[in-house]
Amino acid sequence: MSNIRTLIIDDERGARQEVIRMLKSYPQVTVLGEAANADEAEQLVGLLKPDLIFLDIQMPGRSGFDLLENLVHVPQVIFVTAFDSYAVQAFEVSAMDYLMKPIREERFKSAMDKAIEKIGANDGAAVFIKDRSKHHLIKWKDVHLIESAENYARLFFGQEQVLLKTSLNKLEENPDCERFFRAGRSILFNLDYISSVKKDDDGMFVELKTGNLIRISERQAVKLRSLIKT
Repeated sequence: MSNIRTLIIDDERGARQEVIRMLKSYPQVTVLGEAANADEAEQLVGLLKPDLIFLDIQMPGRSGFDLLENLVHVPQVIFVTAFDSYAVQAFEVSAMDYLMKPIREERFKSAMDKAIEKIGANDGAAVFIKDRSKHHLIKWKDVHLIESAENYARLFFGQEQVLLKTSLNKLEENPDCERFFRAGRSILFNLDYISSVKKDDDGMFVELKTGNLIRISERQAVKLRSLIKT
């Protein structure tokens, strides 16, 4: 099992130390650092890009959910909290687990077993989005199409779509989005979803496995040909 890099985020020092103590039984885990609030955590996550975070929900200032909403790199999440009222919301964002304080050893082991299996399988980078009253933790590998929508980007995954407050230019710069190709000014698509490439008098078109037909600008068609050797 490769090394799992983690951060502990909790406003209570004692709670952070308890998680660190329990992690000593897992030699494959490296604790990169600790944060006492969302502001500190956001800087550390952006800098260190951990695989896993242990995250408190109620903290001074911004909550754990607020933190996730503002992250570019979203690791796997195990929530650690004294309140059971957030459990449903936590699993709505596909949290790996939800541990209640004080943490029981057997529950911690169960959460770590999941983490080791899932992170070891390289499940892929994700983005956290709050859309109206619903939260989404979306794997970039599950997104097949991204469209520009004024100051937002509209992400299409499965049968759903959500808005992310960012530009296509910023997404192109995000290393987690390296499998996305710029079809033109307003569209990115996932190269892994290509079903076929079509050419006619109007130029080049890509058909995705989802059925979407995307016209490729003349300029970008040259780049795409070099990528897919067509």
